[in-house]
Amino acid sequence: MLKDVLKIAPAVAFTLVLSSCGSGSKDEKGSLGDKKAQLEKLKADKEKLDGQIKTLEDEIGKVDTSAVLNKGKLVVATPVNEQAFDHYIDLQGHVDADNVSYITPRGQPGQVRALYIKRGDFVKKGQLLAKLDDDVQQKSLQTLKTQLAYAEDVYRRQKNLWDQNIGTEMQMKTAENTVNNLKDQINTATAQWEMTNVRADVNGYVEQLNLKVGETFTGMAGTTPQIQIVNTSSLKVVTEVPENYLSKIKLGTPVNISLPDANLEFNSSVSLMNRSIGLNSRSVVTEAKIPYNPNVHINQVAEVRIKDYSNPHAIVIPLTVLQTDEKGKYVYVIASENGKKIAKKKTVQVGEIYGDNIEVKGGLATGDQVITEGFQSLYEGQVVTTS
Repeated sequence: MLKDVLKIAPAVAFTLVLSSCGSGSKDEKGSLGDKKAQLEKLKADKEKLDGQIKTLEDEIGKVDTSAVLNKGKLVVATPVNEQAFDHYIDLQGHVDADNVSYITPRGQPGQVRALYIKRGDFVKKGQLLAKLDDDVQQKSLQTLKTQLAYAEDVYRRQKNLWDQNIGTEMQMKTAENTVNNLKDQINTATAQWEMTNVRADVNGYVEQLNLKVGETFTGMAGTTPQIQIVNTSSLKVVTEVPENYLSKIKLGTPVNISLPDANLEFNSSVSLMNRSIGLNSRSVVTEAKIPYNPNVHINQVAEVRIKDYSNPHAIVIPLTVLQTDEKGKYVYVIASENGKKIAKKKTVQVGEIYGDNIEVKGGLATGDQVITEGFQSLYEGQVVTTS
């Protein structure tokens, strides 16, 4: 329609000029002044018409550049290059520590007589945390010590007599054995008394303290530990991996770990992989080490990406450009024909998908110009332009 307008406009102007000239010889308006005035009016009309045509061209060109410019459909193309392509299994895990200690009595449960710590304290291995009731152990130990003192006195007397050839060797050996037996009993009683001293078995912070003086220390208050010590110098991220991924993961598999709440990221690898699958979860527990950081906390949520596939020389395209028809998957590329750029459909074989990209295993070659914008309404052989 626009082409017809462009053809008719000059003809209309020329006809108006002839009509004006022809009629000028028949009436009073045929004077030179009238003709000049009419010419000026026609020029003004033509200038106005040219402006309207230009405006229409611009408006139509914004919608479909091929309608006026006839250069083809405007598209954007990206050259195909080899690049590294990695595929990850995205899972969620949590931070844990190698040295998490749940303090329990080394002997029998006992009543707490004294507490020497509070929650949040840093304690060292062997430090006294609490004292349990030790009356029975103390009395037993004192009795044995009294008996030992008497037995040692008897042994000294018996030995003096033996040195003077008085008495029998059996009497001296009996006295000596009595002393030794009592010493052994004292060592055992001392060890039993020491069990009433609750000590830390690792360096770390007192994470939980659910115990008060007068309460019975058993190690657990229901399902809650009474004393828990955490050492965060050796941290790890624990992740449950579904069993359908197990063939792709092994010890040493690279892992990328992100702690979004702490704005931290670590590169690690699978350091431990359980041999059993959870009956209910149908997954295997894995661990990956991470370095100490004061901003990392036990049970913190971790976003875990386990790399299960890598191709250092892959052809990768945006997932959005991939289309499907009855013959399979395809993309449009730019080809040359009779000196023009045209859209050409290429069937492709695809591999792994990760994020917004997909790996192409066949159908494309380095240097191909894949149409990445404007491909939605293309057809095979359509003329295209990139500018």
